[in-house]
Amino acid sequence: MTMNLQTIEVHPVGDAVASVIVLHGLGADGTDFLPFADQIDLSDVGPVRWLLPRAPVRPVTVNNGYRMRAWYDIFQFGAEAKSPREDEAGLRESFAAVHALIDREVARGVPAQRIVLGGFSQGCAVTLGAGLRYRERLAGLAGMSGYLPLAGTTAAERRDANALTPLFLAHGQRDPVIGLDRGIATRDALEALGMAVEWHDYPMEHSVSAEEVADLQRFLQRVLSA
Repeated sequence: MTMNLQTIEVHPVGDAVASVIVLHGLGADGTDFLPFADQIDLSDVGPVRWLLPRAPVRPVTVNNGYRMRAWYDIFQFGAEAKSPREDEAGLRESFAAVHALIDREVARGVPAQRIVLGGFSQGCAVTLGAGLRYRERLAGLAGMSGYLPLAGTTAAERRDANALTPLFLAHGQRDPVIGLDRGIATRDALEALGMAVEWHDYPMEHSVSAEEVADLQRFLQRVLSA
């Protein structure tokens, strides 16, 4: 059974012609990205609906089993996590929940090719895993300060519909949580699959910068105006 996600929605004036879904990071909340709906100007695209889902609350191993919002369990952090043991069941559960959220947007009248899926950290991992496995073409995928999960099965499981979906990847040069090397490895793995990756790195840690938001705005304007 697919879990239903609590979702914060920012509705435009008028019927939405496009939707942007943003997945938060570990221990955070959908409200973290409410400023995106104000800061990112997509007026040239038309009325855009923002969806900010909240991950379920679950125990997280790396934090001594403390319960927090998480898209999946984390067993290791930092340098120890270069080749981490992954919570495959949790990841796949979140992939399915995000697919259901996209399906709901399509049912509300926004075609899949007018939907961008993005996320930060854990949300980036779910964005890449779910987006590449979605059965219909999406407008774009945007991954911030994250990595490619279940990398060993991505080539076999990705859908042809999203083989050429535009992809925005950004990472902090001084990220102590998910090192820049993991971001670069993700970029290289996706390029090896033939994907067109727009890559950015910034002089920051595990965070989002104003420059990154500006670059993301340009990406969204481009892929939603195509």
